[in-house]
Parts: sequence; structure tokens; C-alpha cells
Amino acid sequence: MTMDRRTLLQAGTASALPLIGVRAQAAKPVRIGVLTDMSGPYRDLNGPVTVSCARQAVQEFGPRGFETEIVVADHQNRPDVALNIARQWFDRDGVDMVLSLAASSVALAVAELAREKNKVAIATSTATSDMTGKSCTPNTIHWVFDTYMLAKSTGASTVRAGGDTWFFITADYAFGHSLERDTVSFVQAAGGRVVGQARTPFPGTTDFSSFLLQAQASRAKVIGLANAGTDTVNCVKQAAEFGLTRRGVKLASMLMFLPDVHALGLETAQGLICTETFYWDLNDRTRGFARRARALAGPVPLSMNHAGDYSATLHYLKAVASLGVQAAKASGADTVARMKAMPTEDDAFGAGTIRADGRKLHPSYLFEVKKPEESRGPFDYYKLLQTTPADEAFRPLMEGSCPLIRS
Repeated sequence: MTMDRRTLLQAGTASALPLIGVRAQAAKPVRIGVLTDMSGPYRDLNGPVTVSCARQAVQEFGPRGFETEIVVADHQNRPDVALNIARQWFDRDGVDMVLSLAASSVALAVAELAREKNKVAIATSTATSDMTGKSCTPNTIHWVFDTYMLAKSTGASTVRAGGDTWFFITADYAFGHSLERDTVSFVQAAGGRVVGQARTPFPGTTDFSSFLLQAQASRAKVIGLANAGTDTVNCVKQAAEFGLTRRGVKLASMLMFLPDVHALGLETAQGLICTETFYWDLNDRTRGFARRARALAGPVPLSMNHAGDYSATLHYLKAVASLGVQAAKASGADTVARMKAMPTEDDAFGAGTIRADGRKLHPSYLFEVKKPEESRGPFDYYKLLQTTPADEAFRPLMEGSCPLIRS
């Protein structure tokens, strides 16, 4: 494989990075656009490590008769910026598949553009369950996690453990609204009730003190954090500064990742409950993937998003090889159909499938963050509490209102 630096593809206000190529015989390369947060609140959950994991998949797949190139841009968590970049990629730069997407508002907008242009969109760092519900398309796959799965795993378990009154601190955009909505349904179904909520502007909020004081005044047993990335980290840190957890208030982070725990430190994060679909220390295969990923990305905490970037890129390339490059480049919908027809298999998630609504299925895992004295080494942060099988982890197919599914 030959790595070469070439003129950067630039789009709108994109933060362009070098193309990453696997040289082979084909005249027209398959192009993957990693459209993600490279500089904002979700950078540690995506960013350079996402690029490395997509690159890793390309390298491991190898030059099987066609060339693969990766181009990268920063969407700044703004749908308008993301659409400008994606449109230029599709119309001018020959990009066939966009990956990552991160913010739910970005993913929903780009998914619709991919349908219009008959390209492929794979959301690996997007939470809203609408991706496989009312907003599903034949050109989109939703990998890794969604709000329904997170709410079912974390929300219901917290109520059963005694946390029956909730106050939500919610990021005020599609992701936060979807996560709060899905969690409320599981909290209420388990016998809990919601006593209040506060919507926080996104992006740009760093001081959550007023929202935490509202939560404290509500006397809720649980503060549900319907946010992610640096927003979650800041909420947890500031709640600790106010002494909320010492007063018996439970923080339920509805979407927390290993990089968040790393940023907080075990002294602050210990005891938090969270759900992920990947953890580097689950088994020999995940440990092997993590070793290879860190060889490229450096000694970093790997999240389920990063694993999803690797897994989705690898499966996409397998589908392109199966369908044929010319056919895959001609129709994103046909490529997605082939991806759905093929079982998934990789070291990050093991065996899996992709449902007709575009939902990638795999188990989910409920974790508790370890105490400092329980950790055995770098990134040894989680204790596994329970596993939800793949066929139970996500919303039932017929309940999503996906227009692709006929009742």
C-alpha cells in the first residue's frame, strides 16, 4: 500500500485533511467522506481517532481490485455546513459514502441528501432513533447506538434501582430531544416520573450551574443528562463541585463514552452508570482490535463510536467488493441493500446483522465506572453489569414507523 499526500478536497468551511489512499488497479476510486466533529464538543468521541479507525479498516481490507480513498471534513455540528460539504463531495468530488456524521441534526440532514443523490450515509456517532424511524431512507444505515437502546438499558435500570423521580438536563437539539423522549417513556413504564427539565443551548454551553441548581431544587432523585461529549463532562464536574452526589442525588448519564470517563478521571466518575455497545476489554477480539487501533491513533481511550467507524467502513468495502465497484458507485441504495443482505463480522462487534430499516444490530452493555483502586491499568474503567442481546437491545422493527417497512 502506498500512502500519498495530494491536493486537499475543500468544501465550504470544511477542515480538510489529506486523502488516505490504497492504490490498486481501478481507474475510479471508491471514495469515503469522513464528515465529523474535528474541533467541537464531540471531537474526543470522533475527530482524529475516527479518521484513524476508518483508515485502519481500509488498510485491513486491502487493495482487492479497487482503490479506496478517504477525505475528511469538520462540519462544526452545523447542518448547513454539513450539507454544503456533502453536496460538494457528492456533486464534484466523487464521494460515494459519508461516515460518522455525529450530531443528530447533521445526520438527519445528510441522510436526506444522500437519498436525493443516491449515495450512502452511515451514521456511526449519531443518537436519534429517528434515523431508523420516521426519517429512515434506503440509502442510510445507523450503526453503534441510538436513543431507544440507551434509554432502555440505562433509564429503566436506574428506576428499578430506586431512582424513581427524574429531572432532565437536555441539549437543545434533535439528539437531546430524542434521548429525553425515549428515556422518559422507559422511566414512566418502569414506574418512575419526571419532575422537571431544562434545555441547554447547543453548542456553546459550558456553565451548567443554573441548570444543576434547578435540578437540585426539584428534589429529583436522579438527574438525567441527555447530552454528550464535553457537555456531559462539564455537567458531571460541576455537579461534583456542588456536592450533589454527596447529598444522594444520582447522575444518570444517558450517553457517556470511555473518553468522557478518561477526561473526568475515576475519582470523579466512579459509580456512574452508562451503556455502550463496545468496550476494548470485553474479549480477545476487542482487545486485538484495540491494539491495532492504538498502533495508528496512539494511546487513546477508544469509544463505541470509534469502533463503529472501523466496523462500518469494513462492511461497506465488503459490500462494494461483492456488488462490484461500478454498480456500487452507480447506486447507493443498491449498495445499502447489499450491506443489509450480508451478515456483519469484525473484531469490534463480532457477528451481527443490518435490519431492513437500516438498524445495525449487536448487543448492548450496561457498565458501572470503576473506583480508582479497582482499575488495573490504562483505560481499565468499566465493570460489566448486564448484557442485552442484539435482538432485544434496539426498538422492535414494527414500532419505528420507518416508511420502508410495510405492516
